[in-house]
Amino acid sequence: MKYLPLIWTGIWRKPGRTILIFLQVGVAIALFGVLQGMKTGVEHAVAAARADLLIVHSRESGFSPLPLGQLEQIRSVPGVKVAIAVDLTGAMYQKPDQKMVVVAVRPDAGWLDAFTFTVSPDHDAAFRKQRTGMLALRAVVQKFGWKVGDKVPLMSLVPQRDGTSNWAFDDVGDFTDSDIGGQGDKVIVNYDYYNEARVSNKDTVNHFNVAVTDPERATSVADEIDRRFANSSHQTRTESLLELAQQEEQSIGDLNFLIRAVVAAVLVALLFATTTMMMQSIRERTPELAVLKTVGFTNRRVFCLVLAEAVAVCVAAAAFGLALADVTFPFAARFVVGLSMPVIVVVAGLTLGAIIALVSAAVPAMLAARVQVAAALAGR
Repeated sequence: MKYLPLIWTGIWRKPGRTILIFLQVGVAIALFGVLQGMKTGVEHAVAAARADLLIVHSRESGFSPLPLGQLEQIRSVPGVKVAIAVDLTGAMYQKPDQKMVVVAVRPDAGWLDAFTFTVSPDHDAAFRKQRTGMLALRAVVQKFGWKVGDKVPLMSLVPQRDGTSNWAFDDVGDFTDSDIGGQGDKVIVNYDYYNEARVSNKDTVNHFNVAVTDPERATSVADEIDRRFANSSHQTRTESLLELAQQEEQSIGDLNFLIRAVVAAVLVALLFATTTMMMQSIRERTPELAVLKTVGFTNRRVFCLVLAEAVAVCVAAAAFGLALADVTFPFAARFVVGLSMPVIVVVAGLTLGAIIALVSAAVPAMLAARVQVAAALAGR
């Protein structure tokens, strides 16, 4: 403890240089924390994806329509608990940049079992009762200030029979969505009302949501559904939400390799910069180090003193960087759900800060320890 004032004085001998090193290390560790948080969020989303929920869409393209008549055949497949017709379209609210997805569903008995939506019983009952009813994602309700009972006008990409693209729905409640991609602006409307009013693609759907009775039978149920339509003009491809989430993760690439490559590149550049600045600091402090040796400091103590200064700055910067990464998570959560910073990441970040200090200060500390008192005091 008696050396703390000496360490503190050495750290702030050149405040500008210390702050620069602090910020460099802090930003590098913040990047490490954000990337690790993204990896954790993606892994959490994949792990939480439901294996018992299947999506039946066209084999040709995920956007090719399927006939509504396939619904009853899907429901007759052994192991199917609930099957719900779903159609998707885009819409705008008031301004062109206020876009949202319109999800048209048939609120049949148990329909919520086939979705990742959470709807209160009162709002569910109101939605079933009112053909023009609309459920809005809770974030959308808060964004636009909608209230139950409001008439909400939407300009859809799908025209009505009267030739206009202006639709009006009655707000009957809100919902939340736990799906990996469930944070975008979206509303749920009644499929029968939507299908009756639209001018094209009547009695077709974008896909069917299917909940199975046993997640372990999901693969066999999916295969049986596709087998039933194998020789039809509307062949299907059935995948679970878990499979779709895993495909999304694979499309990002190898996150571990990405994180290692980015962090390694940043650290190499950081080590060069911090080592250079510390070398310059030791050259400037040569007379001071010589004085320390004249009052009894050994080579080992001088070496440890320089390392302690570097570790103090870099570990504090690492803690700052991790805190900065944690602060950014609420904003990044709009794009990646489930961002978090496990304890192991915090420990790894602080350890990384200490390693940066030890590696970058090792050579400067050795030079400091080898300072010759007579030559240093003579100005040579």
